This record gives sequence, C-alpha cells and structure tokens, in this order.
Amino acid sequence: MSPKYSIVIPVYNRPDELDELLSSLTFQTFQDFEVIVVEDGSSISSEHIIEKYAAELTIYYYKKENGGQGFARNHGYERANGEYFIVFDSDCIIPTHYLEVVNNYLLENRADAFGGPDAAHPSFSLLQKAISYTMTSVFTTGGIRGRKQHIGTFHPRSFNMGISREVYDKTKGYIIPFMGEDMEFSTRIVRSGFRSVLIPSAFVYHKRRTSIMQFYKQLKYFGRARINISRFHSNQIRVIHLFPLFFTLGWIVSICLSLLDLSLGYFGLACYAVYLLFIFFGCLFTYSALGAAILAPFITLIQMLGYAYGLVYEWFRKLRGINPNTKYIDIY
Repeated sequence: MSPKYSIVIPVYNRPDELDELLSSLTFQTFQDFEVIVVEDGSSISSEHIIEKYAAELTIYYYKKENGGQGFARNHGYERANGEYFIVFDSDCIIPTHYLEVVNNYLLENRADAFGGPDAAHPSFSLLQKAISYTMTSVFTTGGIRGRKQHIGTFHPRSFNMGISREVYDKTKGYIIPFMGEDMEFSTRIVRSGFRSVLIPSAFVYHKRRTSIMQFYKQLKYFGRARINISRFHSNQIRVIHLFPLFFTLGWIVSICLSLLDLSLGYFGLACYAVYLLFIFFGCLFTYSALGAAILAPFITLIQMLGYAYGLVYEWFRKLRGINPNTKYIDIY
C-alpha cells in the first residue's frame, strides 16, 4: 500500500545535518510516510546515516551525479510513491507534530501545494536565532516568509514545501537546478491554476547558515535568484523585493552626507538607528536572548547589503545577456 506522504530530501556533503533531520522524523506522531534521500554528487557520503535509520523509517537512498538541488528533488519525485510529496532542506529539524498538522489540514481543506514557516529551535546558537529573526521579521522581510498574515498568493519555498502528485504530473517539477528554482516552481504551480496555501502551524526549525560570511553569501544568492526568476516569469520584482536596495543606498548616502557634516546625513543615520533599535527589541521580545538581540541589528545590515548586491550583480549580468541557466528543462 502506498504511503500518504513521500518526504524528499536532497543532500550534498551534509551527513551530520541529515542525521539530525532523520532523527526528528522518527518522532512524528503521524507515521504514514516514506523518506527518499537523494545524494547529489556528494564527496562525503551519507550512506552510513541511511543505514542508521533503516530499521526506524521506510527510507530509500539514491545517488546521482551533481546537478543542483532542483534536479535532485525531481530525482526523488520520480521515485516517490505517496499521494503528496514534501521537500525539506537537509538543514531542517522537523517538529513531532508536523505531519499530523499537515494531514489534519488537508482532510478539511483543498490544497494542491502548501508550505509552512520556519522557526528557531531552542538549541540554536545566538547567531542562528538572530538570523532566524531577521529573515522572518515584519521589519525586514515584511513577514512574508511564512507568517500568518501573508500578502498575496502564498508561494512555498523548498525548505518546507509540499505538492500533490497531480501538481508534479502536470508541471514536471523543477526546470532549473538552482538560483531561485523553488520560486520559479512555485510561480508556475500558481499560474497553472493550482491552489497554494500557507499552513501556519506546519513550521520547521531551519538552521540556515552558521557564520556571518555564509549568511552574507546566501543573501547575495537570494538577490541574484530574484532577478533570475524574472527571466522566466514577468512581474516577479515588486517594491518589497527592492526594499534592501533602497535601504542600502539610503544607508550609504546618509553616511556620505554625514561625513560632509550635512544635517540631512545625521538625520538619515538617526532614522537608521531608530529602525535598528526596533530590530533589537523585536528580537529580544521574540527570543528573550540579549545576545541574539545585540547581533540582530548587525545581521540586518548584512542581510540588506547582501541581497541588494545580489540584485544589482545579477541585474547587470542580465542586461549583458549572461544567463546562468546552462542546465534548463524546456517543458513548454
């Protein structure tokens, strides 16, 4: 008998993260699921981790040449037996109630695609909590990354994303392997007429990056990804996506004007100081962790700078006719 859910996990050189993720799945209160792990050309094998959980989970392990996380997920989709396919990033930890929450929701509501928020686990470091706050705060991303109040149609992201088998059969999954592959897929799902919903209680603990430099590189990549999906879909760059760019330009201009001893520059810096103070208290209120709250304003500046640079960098590449999608599946 086929399971209700197929959980697909692409992994690349992260056996320790996979170990934590699989461990969390053994505690699910809803048990009708299988796990499909796709090793995407890793040089550090996860095979010993799979063997560790072979007796506790219905788990399948596949190896393929490195081709990017999008195509690795397709590889898992093609081999999935479930009614619904759920993708997690390998750096996630899944709460025990996750599948039960999803299943209860789907029993009462129609949804072709779905996703949930990300959250910070109590065991996360102060830096990880600060990053988690800045990536989900209404003061930074507008709260669009998995909050209860969502503006417009919900577009699930691949760290916590479910689709029905029908969605996969019609869309054929991901058409690019990276750089916004999940945003492109979500957009195509919605434009195909499928219903996409946010399930607020179906959250995962998402570790994200564990160093400031890794976080900066990730945000630069996110900025580039926003430009990249505009190569496939129109109207993908809205005002909220340009906020980091306006923020960064205003910050630079304010510093320059203040160096010239102009009052407008001092006023601008004062406004930024007030804004960052909101970030500080928001993070402190959310996690009751002074260390994370102290880091949060600095992380916010890194977030805005990285995303803005990625936007500008990929925009200029697009103007020059440089296309990063050397691997592309033409489904039309």
